[in-house]
Amino acid sequence: MPMTPPNPVDTPPSGDGAPIGPIVSAAHLASGAMPALSEIEFAVTMMVNAYHRWMVRCMTAAGVEGLGPLDVLVLHSVNHRGRPKTLADICLVLNIEDTYTVAYALKKLEKAELIVSGRRGKEKTVSITPAGETACMEYRRLREALLVGPVKAIGLDEAELSRLATTLRTVSGTYDQAARAAAAM
Repeated sequence: MPMTPPNPVDTPPSGDGAPIGPIVSAAHLASGAMPALSEIEFAVTMMVNAYHRWMVRCMTAAGVEGLGPLDVLVLHSVNHRGRPKTLADICLVLNIEDTYTVAYALKKLEKAELIVSGRRGKEKTVSITPAGETACMEYRRLREALLVGPVKAIGLDEAELSRLATTLRTVSGTYDQAARAAAAM
């Protein structure tokens, strides 16, 4: 049976019975027409920071030190499905606008001999090396033991997690549209 965390808005503080209100990092933003969006933003901020710490520490435990969160994401992206990728492919999949950050990560990964450059016609491509694939598989092994196991033990419904992921991807498109509108102002 899936566990449902208590709604913080309905949870009274220690004794006086008044609801706590939305859990946010910027009350002035939550005081608008949609406080729940501020709750999502705060939760995503906490999740992103925790996820970044996790990726770096897991990759270090997997035997590859000195990579940042973007480097780890790019390495896994290059390893994905065992096909060569272009800079544009990686940026598109990861929804990264600043290609220079991914280009820097690729140089760092190539210097570490985790990926190798190639060509597809006139386009530069990158592919995983055996050392890169070994690092990704050790990361996967550690992830299963240290993260997947405990998350499964919480009893979260996998279908609900998939729906949440779909919702977040959909909302990210709205943020992209809003960013374009803000840039046009």
